Amino acid sequence: LTLREFDLLAHFLTRPGQAHGRQELMRDVWGWDFGDLSTVTVHVRRLRAKIEDDPAAPRLIRTVWGVGYRFEAGGDGEEGAR
Repeated sequence: LTLREFDLLAHFLTRPGQAHGRQELMRDVWGWDFGDLSTVTVHVRRLRAKIEDDPAAPRLIRTVWGVGYRFEAGGDGEEGAR
């Protein structure tokens, strides 16, 4: 993992089951109060590619539509939460 991917994963691991918005992740992981939120999306995609069995159907880092992302500690998030 890159340093930023590691920081992002560590953030998720310390808050399993909690949904995090892109702005929140930008502030908490990057330390930025502003910036291109697609940075978060790209890093989540790269992290998924490295830790998910099937990044196209993630079980660990789930997308919470309208909110952001949530880490499922057991990888058994509710179906349809994508």
